[in-house]
Amino acid sequence: MAEKIISTKSNLQVLHEDNHIIVINKRVGDIVQGDKTGDKPLSEVVKEYLKEKYNKPGEVFLGVVHRLDRPTTGIVVFAKTSKALTRLNELFSNRETQKTYWAVVKNKPPKNEDNLVHFIKRNEKNNTSKAHLKEVPDSKRASLDYKIIKELNNYFALEINLHTGRHHQIRAQLSIIGCPIKGDLKYGFDRSNPDGGIHLHARKLVFIHPVSKEELTILAPTPEDVIWNAV
Repeated sequence: MAEKIISTKSNLQVLHEDNHIIVINKRVGDIVQGDKTGDKPLSEVVKEYLKEKYNKPGEVFLGVVHRLDRPTTGIVVFAKTSKALTRLNELFSNRETQKTYWAVVKNKPPKNEDNLVHFIKRNEKNNTSKAHLKEVPDSKRASLDYKIIKELNNYFALEINLHTGRHHQIRAQLSIIGCPIKGDLKYGFDRSNPDGGIHLHARKLVFIHPVSKEELTILAPTPEDVIWNAV
């Protein structure tokens, strides 16, 4: 099994930084916020990085705005000021952001491009979500658009635009149309990736800067591996 690469303050992939926000390209092994594993979260690594970079005494303020699943890679935004945190929280909860993901799947989707609408029901016990075609009790509507952007030897690369932000939404919705993401054992792929990750990458994020009010477009390079390099 390949070693999971984890971000440290010295290898952190900073995509954008200004006085109010810092945007990181998350690696496969990173957890965004602390969980029951007790592993050091990315938020703590970023704090260490900022403390060292600016030689800050005392505690560094850093607000977690949104999360990515642990096996997923790509864009994560953190707030460096409380003012930015409040405004970013509003932006994300009001869906005033454009999120684009890339995914690699084994089976060709039914259509080259499509809008998928399902009702997602979360199972807290085993931390999964199931996509249903019709509304079921405690389910939430989930919508995304996908299109095939590249045909590889054994795989298909999809670009996904997310309209809602449900738990494991992309993973569950692609799984139910017969296209589980490469490496995603939880959602029906037949074997894991060597690094324990899945081929789902938060590729692009467009949003209005919480303080300057300028539109920001952030792009995250894909991880170094044979398949992503082919995409």
